[in-house]
Amino acid sequence: MSQPTRPRIGIVGLGNIGFVHAERMQALDAELVGGMDIQAEARERFAAEFDAAAYADAEALFADVDAVIVTTPNRFHEEYAVAALEAGLDVLIEKPLAHTLESAQRIASAARSADGFCMVGFNNRFSNAARVLKEYQRVGRLGDVTHVEANYLRQRGIPGRGSWFTSADVAGGGSLIDIGVHAIDLALFFLDFPDIVEVTGVTRSQFGGRDDYAFVEMWGEDTGPVGFDVDDSVSAFLRCADGRTVSLEVAWAANRPPSDEFYVRGTDAGVRFDRGEQSLTLYETRKAGVDHLVESDIETQTGHTHEAEQAVFLDGVRAGEHPGCNTVEEGLAVQRVIDAIYRSSETGRTVELNADAPLPGGD
Repeated sequence: MSQPTRPRIGIVGLGNIGFVHAERMQALDAELVGGMDIQAEARERFAAEFDAAAYADAEALFADVDAVIVTTPNRFHEEYAVAALEAGLDVLIEKPLAHTLESAQRIASAARSADGFCMVGFNNRFSNAARVLKEYQRVGRLGDVTHVEANYLRQRGIPGRGSWFTSADVAGGGSLIDIGVHAIDLALFFLDFPDIVEVTGVTRSQFGGRDDYAFVEMWGEDTGPVGFDVDDSVSAFLRCADGRTVSLEVAWAANRPPSDEFYVRGTDAGVRFDRGEQSLTLYETRKAGVDHLVESDIETQTGHTHEAEQAVFLDGVRAGEHPGCNTVEEGLAVQRVIDAIYRSSETGRTVELNADAPLPGGD
């Protein structure tokens, strides 16, 4: 069967991130056929904004498109992604893969046997700065990368309390599964997805349940602390089978300045990657003249990471094959780490990952 030269795309879930994808899709060579949502108000807003069809039924949308982007709350990723894959469609699913490890495993199983492919929405890999860092690593500029410091901390950035983001039943967790998922993915990406053997972590809920605290950067309607049952900060440590390590700090809210910094430490050089600013600083040593340190700022063009991610996804749809990045197995690897951090925090013990289910990239 010939592949579409101008793919017909549908969006499942018409909340804020669904609109982000719809807006970026207009800049690419694809047809935004329509969007699906169970809420009539969301459908009406989408149809008015994008002059596209709005569907109340997913099967009706699936019949009219070549591929879908799933942007629902986490709990419903499995329902729509599996149905789309079974319908023979290609799927781009927003991070995280699912709200639980078990649900993520079912999505991965469906993707392995599907005619279409599944790509996971880790958009931060597609910043130009991240691409430069990865290429420097590939050509050996950094030597052997041995440790990644992954920091994604907001000072006062809890989503509106009462939204699905602050419900463990719908989201599957709080700051860790919302923004920590990006930090974990980037850390594993910079390490080429090694086998991870031990995970230890502590999750905290210190701010979201309080009425006496100032929330300066909250977005969405805030209904107060009642029902806030997720983490708002996390500290964790990962040890790989080959001795490499990852330290992780994540927070929706913390009494410290915000930070989106990643430090990738190699035997020949290190790099500071500012995820928010999409900037790089390279740290090296030289022996010319006298021994000295070299600190180099690397400038790249900034770009919209979701648009760059969509462009790769659409290339895969046109070619009829997975583009080879952001695989469902990598998404499952990240989900295993998230699950292990939560289990470690609950038990107060280090969690050993199952040797029978290694993360991708290992031997």
